[in-house]
Amino acid sequence: MISLQGKIVCITGASAGIGLACAREFAREGSKLLLSARRVDRVRALADDLKKEFGTESYVFKLDVMKPKEVEHAFSSLPTEWKTIDILVNNAGLSRGLDKLYEGKIQDWEEMIDTNIKGLLYVTRQVLPTMVARNSGQVINLGSIAGHQVYPGGNVYCASKSAANVLSRGMRMDLLGTNIRVSSIEPGLVETEFSEVRFHGDTERAAKVYADTRALKPEDVAEVVTFCARRPLHVDISEVTIMPTDQASVHHVHRTQKQ
Repeated sequence: MISLQGKIVCITGASAGIGLACAREFAREGSKLLLSARRVDRVRALADDLKKEFGTESYVFKLDVMKPKEVEHAFSSLPTEWKTIDILVNNAGLSRGLDKLYEGKIQDWEEMIDTNIKGLLYVTRQVLPTMVARNSGQVINLGSIAGHQVYPGGNVYCASKSAANVLSRGMRMDLLGTNIRVSSIEPGLVETEFSEVRFHGDTERAAKVYADTRALKPEDVAEVVTFCARRPLHVDISEVTIMPTDQASVHHVHRTQKQ
């Protein structure tokens, strides 16, 4: 097991959910944090909280991973002391809608593809070259069991997460012979803002996704992320599927019937 003390960890989509939980876990390990999201005010508040609780040193910046020029500028403009990223957590991602393909909204499709696939590519393209030059580093991509199994209405979202999984595998092949590790974390049902975003702010509909069942918490996933990061350098946890006990597949979730 290696120490994460002082390691520079870059987390995208750190304003809420799994990204926020990852920030807390790495802060607990003594890491330095590069935190980004579109909602930068939330990330600044998180950095302040982590500073008070753990003494964490953070650098916060606004980032929309869908915009390649913005991504390039953000990473090229990092202060020199923050450019040597040890661990990249590609967490930014979203789902939009739950429509049949022939009823789907093109804007929803574009947001999912631009965030879940292109965003992962844009950020990784900026960070990986310096890792390769140092022959050191780790990329941890947040996927989903939706990248392995398709569910009704999940068409484009599932396709985007399948692509993310394939990209992780491709990275491992491209990096073979280096000391750089690539891990893909594939969660099942996690109670976050995910469904609220999917349903465009419909909190009542989103709540039903998690009703009467024990979903994962963001912290459960974050603990797996740091577990992968702490492995000895000759060990690469290439892929982890983490599910709630109450879930067997995307189609099978146990729900307690209220009397």
